[in-house]
Amino acid sequence: MKVTDFLSPSEVLIDVRGSQKLQLLKELARKIAPAVNLPADEISSALLKREELGSTGTGAGVAIPHARINGLAKPFGLFARMRQPIAFAAIDSQPVDLVFVVLMPITAQGEHLGALASVARRFRAPEAVARMRKASTVAELYRAVSE
Repeated sequence: MKVTDFLSPSEVLIDVRGSQKLQLLKELARKIAPAVNLPADEISSALLKREELGSTGTGAGVAIPHARINGLAKPFGLFARMRQPIAFAAIDSQPVDLVFVVLMPITAQGEHLGALASVARRFRAPEAVARMRKASTVAELYRAVSE
């Protein structure tokens, strides 16, 4: 699975403002809701429930919040670059400025891991992460995260 299989250019946000993880995840859920035709509170609840198991802040300024969602037909992604990094209880205790939300159908099996693995691979490439942080337009940011 490739990032472009579940992330469209219209689901890339640049210079997102936020001051805390809870507020950010609720705001991102509100942005996702119309695109997947599901209630924002259901999405944010699933994301927050997953965060209770342990932070999805993977380190080096990156977070990959993810959840399985009832009623979702296929994988869905939303990528946001923060205007200012925020505390996210990441594994390295560093603030987060790159947030990639991955939602999967409740019945998903291998696709769930495939989607998460494709996102994780992008963030393991230092040159790609540098391009994400330097991108000045949504189109540049989309290319940096999806190529």
